[in-house]
Amino acid sequence: MIHNRIVVLRAERGLSQKDLADQLGVSRQTIISLEKNRYNPSLKLAFEIALLFGVELQEVFQYEFGKEK
Repeated sequence: MIHNRIVVLRAERGLSQKDLADQLGVSRQTIISLEKNRYNPSLKLAFEIALLFGVELQEVFQYEFGKEK
């Protein structure tokens, strides 16, 4: 299962879900789904998120082995 720290990183930077969505060119619903781990982003979007936050990809997304639903 892939987990992410988008909520934390977004809060640290004072961004709303809409702000983040607008900066990434996606819908607010996409951000909500990402934050609730209902949706895994494309590799391109994952890199764009990390770049926007100024962190390494692994600081945003982590994979846990053996935790698949």
